Amino acid sequence: MSSGWFFLAAMVMAYGVGNLLQSSAAARTTAHHTFDPGLLVRLAGQRTYLLGFGLQVLGSVFALFARRDLPLFLVQASVAAGLGVTAILGVLVLKWSLPAAEVALLALLLAGVTGLVLSAKPAHARPMGASGLIMLTVAAVVIPALGFFAARLRGSLGSVVLGSLAGVGFSGASIAARPLASEHTVSGFVTDPLFYLMIVHSLLAQLLLGLAMQRGSTTAAVAAMDAAAAIPAAIVGLLLLGDGIQPGRGWLAVLGFVITLASVIGLTRYAEPQHHHATASPRRPNSAALRTAPTSR
Repeated sequence: MSSGWFFLAAMVMAYGVGNLLQSSAAARTTAHHTFDPGLLVRLAGQRTYLLGFGLQVLGSVFALFARRDLPLFLVQASVAAGLGVTAILGVLVLKWSLPAAEVALLALLLAGVTGLVLSAKPAHARPMGASGLIMLTVAAVVIPALGFFAARLRGSLGSVVLGSLAGVGFSGASIAARPLASEHTVSGFVTDPLFYLMIVHSLLAQLLLGLAMQRGSTTAAVAAMDAAAAIPAAIVGLLLLGDGIQPGRGWLAVLGFVITLASVIGLTRYAEPQHHHATASPRRPNSAALRTAPTSR
């Protein structure tokens, strides 16, 4: 059995716990409605966020090793399974109250990912050509440009739009990581342009995800992110990187992907806010607002 399956399971757990910790930290930080990179600095002042970020980094490492053998459509869709871990821990630890529709969609998500696991064919990626590098470079410019305007959105719409942009960023990072994971030397790894594109896309995605989580609904933000991350990665993986499907199971891969995508899109529609906090004033910050803690729904 490929070691990719072990790394896939570890990735899901790391992302699930990391999402929960980052959400809790974002709720304790005054909400901003501008595309302000300084938000990452303020969040980094909280141990909860740093621990969550550390788990996200660990999850990224596990994902990198998983992508060495497993197709992108499986790894990226499985990232969404971390949302189930986040939701369960949110209920147990933070006393979130999930509506019935959200619980049903999480169960549907698990069924879709299971279909993808059964249909995926482990294989190493093909090298990425110049066209792929250009595509990732252009995306690294377009994503923050769109984020500048999306940061002005509030509420659930802001969570979904910013979460979607974060997903596109993470998708770019995963596309860069798939061929990069086959590099066998440290010098080859750190001198490959894909390594730096992966870092840029990851940082952009982290900033956008932090802004999305501040809008109120962690499940909506993360579900939108997962949906947006899965589609570009699946297309590029199958067309350019040599991702494979088990013979005779193409129908299961398509069904699993559609179910997974439908469930995460549904979560962006039915997920309710888990916390509420103050909004940053464009003129003078309110010191009391800075101390506002998240409350249960």
